Amino acid sequence: MSPETSSFDWNDLTFAAYSDDLTDDQRWSTWDATERLNRGPEPWPDWLVTSSAAVDTDLGVLKSGKEADVFLLERAVPDDPGQSCLLAAKRYRGTDHRLFHRDTGYTEGRQIRSTVATRAMADRKSTFGKAMRAGLWVNAEWSHLKRLHVAGVPVPYPVQVEGNEILMEFISDGDSGAPRLHQLRPLRSELESLYGQLVDAMRTMAGLGFVHGDLSPYNILVADASTPEPRLVIIDVPQLVDLASNPNAVDFLHRDCTNMANWFTAKGRPVDAGGLLADLLGHAW
Repeated sequence: MSPETSSFDWNDLTFAAYSDDLTDDQRWSTWDATERLNRGPEPWPDWLVTSSAAVDTDLGVLKSGKEADVFLLERAVPDDPGQSCLLAAKRYRGTDHRLFHRDTGYTEGRQIRSTVATRAMADRKSTFGKAMRAGLWVNAEWSHLKRLHVAGVPVPYPVQVEGNEILMEFISDGDSGAPRLHQLRPLRSELESLYGQLVDAMRTMAGLGFVHGDLSPYNILVADASTPEPRLVIIDVPQLVDLASNPNAVDFLHRDCTNMANWFTAKGRPVDAGGLLADLLGHAW
């Protein structure tokens, strides 16, 4: 959710939901109509607007990807400036445009109860099979975000899921979107803090039996990057891999370790990928 791809002016966020007449970019909040299991974990954060009178307003694209686009969304109660918040809306693309061409390696070992769904997904050309695979990725990311958040892993707070859209906490850096880790040139002290946060997060995930599977400086955000205490936030978790059931899990974990070790080493904080891998495997389960 980097500002580098934004299509709006960060200096002109006026909170647009102050009218009885909704525009094409607005809708009434669906919070009240959303099933309980499709809402984020309680306690709900203080910043989250849950009023049934709230309006959701699209403010523009934050990031475009192959499988999904991320939009900046304002949720606000008309004529009540005290009730407003910014959310990131991740919207997975329609089944005809999905490019989950690498999904087999990630999903190997996942249990699917319905034999009908299993057979349908095996047919990569059928419309029903595509829809089933698409739904698995949306539901997987939602489930992973909730579990990671509850466990204390630094991920965006998952607000709600509806259809192909996941609403989550917008990670900011003051008055703009938080940069990605790869965009930063941190000081040595900041490097130590960020690396410590990364190791803690990866240890917690390993303890849960999870591997990110696609971890790199490109899908880690840094909140409060301009302050002495930057905060690392991990994003993009639909492909989370199960260490126990996926035969590729250790390979994915080794790749995650290598990606992160290379970046920190290049920035001046040497990290041994093999040592990091061994450490994480020692924390598994």
